[in-house]
Parts: sequence; structure tokens; C-alpha cells
Amino acid sequence: MKYYKKMINGHGDDLYHYNRTILSNFSSNVYNHLDHSILFKKLNRCMQKICSYPEPEPITLEKAFADILHISAENVCVTNGATEAIYLTAQTYKGKKSAIWMPTFSEYADACRLHQHHILPFYTIDSLPPETQLIWICNPNNPTGEARNKEVLIELIKTNPQKIFIIDQSYEMFTLQRVFTPKEGVRFPNVILIHSLTKHYAIPGLRLGYMTASSELLKDIRLQRMPWSVNSLAIEAGFHAIEEQLKPTIDIPLYLKEKERLEKALLNTGVVEIWHSDTHFMLIRLRYGKASALKDYLANEHGILIRDASNFEGLDERFFRIATQTPEENDQLVEALEQWITYI
Repeated sequence: MKYYKKMINGHGDDLYHYNRTILSNFSSNVYNHLDHSILFKKLNRCMQKICSYPEPEPITLEKAFADILHISAENVCVTNGATEAIYLTAQTYKGKKSAIWMPTFSEYADACRLHQHHILPFYTIDSLPPETQLIWICNPNNPTGEARNKEVLIELIKTNPQKIFIIDQSYEMFTLQRVFTPKEGVRFPNVILIHSLTKHYAIPGLRLGYMTASSELLKDIRLQRMPWSVNSLAIEAGFHAIEEQLKPTIDIPLYLKEKERLEKALLNTGVVEIWHSDTHFMLIRLRYGKASALKDYLANEHGILIRDASNFEGLDERFFRIATQTPEENDQLVEALEQWITYI
């Protein structure tokens, strides 16, 4: 197999690169201040389960998800985070032609390369390569935060029944724009939706996600899933999410208002441009200087971590991404950026 360089080391949350303690982490698209006390108590009560194997396939959890989503258990596939869902899908369709709406999360391309797909990048919906067999769409999109128009997507899906659409909705809980519900998604025989409880509940260390799709599509994907890919504690976290009715864990309208306030404050510095975002994170381009230099300055001088976004395909060395945090942290970020202006 031809060697390729994975982008995993270019993701956010790389606290381990810095000697100084990181006080405010804007680098991953996770809100870092959720109250996990109830979940922690539940996991503590279940800790003895790590001494036994979980179900080889998390069928019981899939049935529970199906009940709350009002779909069949055959339409749900629980995975070790959204990332396993991405790689399982790429493995299932090994060697196919995959079109990826760029710029976006690098794992789509990494998974496709690993499984010998021919990758066809596109940047606008009207430039979709006609010869593609799979279409990968992040919605809301990482890193831009833009939510794709639902009606436009429906028309695209309906007019391309021979193509499979993989729509990653990992950030669906963090937007007020309309996205597909699992019940809507399973009505299309050519749509796979990816969902992430990692993002929803800010539990990236547990790794928990799921796919919803037609039973025919998921039947093929399940054949690729290795046994025990979802651990016992992640399964219990899934049941906790169901007990919470899969509801947003924070006030989303209020959170997005804080994002808008942060965006205005950053624009007032005069040194950045910000892409339109329908969610809590935003893609930012420096008018001058490099994102890597800003990242190191913020981490070393202020204990603030951002995501250097220059390794997203289609972006250059001036791009970085941040996820909105508390008002106090957001103000500290703006102040630190203003100091960096004088520093350079």
C-alpha cells in the first residue's frame, strides 16, 4: 500500500506539546465547562463492568437509541466515536470514487486513502464531480461552522439516487439551522448520517458515536466492525445520554449569542477575517502573520490554546479555528490577541 501521511497530529487539543499549563482550550470543538457530575457518578457505579467484556456488538444500546429516535434497531450502528463510523464506511466501499466537500475534517480523506479510494475534492455544491460514487459532507462543517441548506441537500440526494451520501452531523446539537433527523435520514436509501455523543456531551476520551441509515446500508457496514469496539463505560455513557433524552446539555441559543459577541470583539481588533458560522466554532484568517506563530505565542505567554487550521486542504498558513468558551475566557483571548499585535 502506498504510504501517506495522516493528519492526526494536526488536530486540536494538542496540550501535550506545551510545557506551560493550558488554562483555556479553544482548540477542539468541545465546550470545556459542562457539568459531568451526574455522568461521573453513574460511571463510578458501573466501574466493575471494566472487568468483563462488553457485548461484542453494542446491540442493546442500539435498540435503546432506536427507541428514542423512533426508528428500527436495524437503522442504528453504534461506534467508537464518529471517527470509527468514518473509517468503517470507507472500508465498506473500498476502492470507490469519493468526492469530499472541502475544506473539511481531514479524517474523511485519511480514511479514503487508507482504503484506496480515488478522492475528488470539490468546493461548491455546483462543482460536484459527476463520476463520484460517494459524497462526504460535514454538516455543520468543520472547520467553517457553516450549516448546509437542508432543502438543497435533499434535492441533491434525490437527483443522485445512485450515489451514497455520507453526512457527518457531529455538531448537529450546536446549531439552530435545520439538519436531518435520524427518522428523516433513513427514508433515503442512499444516505448515511453520522452522529457524535463525544461532541454533544464533551466526552472525547470515551469515544462514542453512531450511524443512522437504511438497514441495507448498515448491514454491509456492520460486516466490517471489529468485535468489542465500543467499551463498557462508553456504552453506559450512551445509556446516560438516552436517560437525558439526548437533549442539549447547555442553552444553545445563549451559547450562540456568546459566539456572536466573541466574533464581533475579534473583528474589532482589525487583524482578522472570520468565515460565516452557524455553530459555536469559527474559522479565522489573520490579515498578517502566521497562525502557527500566534498559536505558540498564546500557549506560551497566556496559557491559551487555539487550533492552527493551516493543514486543512484548501487553507493557508494564516488560518486558525476556535470554539467559543466562557465569556471570561473569550475576553482573555481577545485581550491576548491585541497584545500579540504589538508583540509582532
